[in-house]
Amino acid sequence: MRIALCVVLVAAGLTLAGPAQAAPAGAPDGFASVAALGLSGTTGGVGGPTVTVDTTDELLTAIDTVGPMTIQVAGTIAITSKQGVRPNKTIVGLGSTAVITGGGFDFYRSSNVIVRNLTFTDAEDDAVNVGQQSHHIWIDHNTFRRPADGSIDIVRGADYVTVSWNHFAGTDKSMLIGHSDGAASTDIGHLKVSIHHNFFDNSRQRHPRVRFGEPVHVYNNYFLGNELYGTASTENAGVLVEGNYFASVPYPCHSTSGYADSGPGRLVQRANVFVGSGPCEAGGTVVEPRTFYAYTLDAATSVPGLVASGAGAGRL
Repeated sequence: MRIALCVVLVAAGLTLAGPAQAAPAGAPDGFASVAALGLSGTTGGVGGPTVTVDTTDELLTAIDTVGPMTIQVAGTIAITSKQGVRPNKTIVGLGSTAVITGGGFDFYRSSNVIVRNLTFTDAEDDAVNVGQQSHHIWIDHNTFRRPADGSIDIVRGADYVTVSWNHFAGTDKSMLIGHSDGAASTDIGHLKVSIHHNFFDNSRQRHPRVRFGEPVHVYNNYFLGNELYGTASTENAGVLVEGNYFASVPYPCHSTSGYADSGPGRLVQRANVFVGSGPCEAGGTVVEPRTFYAYTLDAATSVPGLVASGAGAGRL
């Protein structure tokens, strides 16, 4: 069986990975772990072959392959634009030096995908775009540097997404949930996202900016020196901001006053720490994430140490 599989993969330019290159273990939590839309959670490439890629052609072939597959990225791979990823994939960097540069990943009606342990640099558009009813996506332990647009966008009816333990290193538009004020018909009832233990490290805005989604659970993140704002809830979104640490953030939260051209949203804040920061604008009620999944909240005072030492690529 392994010999036959090798022949198929070699014909596609891919190589089976040996035991010494096993992908890091781990399972998602938050919304990516919830049973919904015909899935029991997010398992990625479980049940399929494991391949190692170190060239552009190998990576693009692997992410466009039908069926489950674990794709191990070795070294630096340059791509352009946003490249589509088919369902049932785990894309994971080997070691601490796996880099995707110049482009990013696009999810169009895709599902059950894990993206871990990668550094995304200089994407000419978004580094990761989760859109068009994609669901059950886990984005974990990645580093984002200098995308031309967003680091992560979750839009157009996407659902059941967890963004955890990522490092947003000086990024501008870090994370958008809901792309337009005119997208109510596709987004209301969707855009359920968990965002936890991320390091928003002197990144400017959108941590996240939310339209329509509920609940969006922003917990145990480290917000440091965010020039424009921390989190914005708009267009009647429901956002829970919980157990985070805000340091030198002039506007930790926007909500009841709206933001830019977007109308007001709902935001509940609790158990956060604010140091050298302004107040968190909050108001209204939000559906409790615990109605979907269980979670353990770390004390906000412990977040800077936990997150600064644990978030980002190379820290699995």
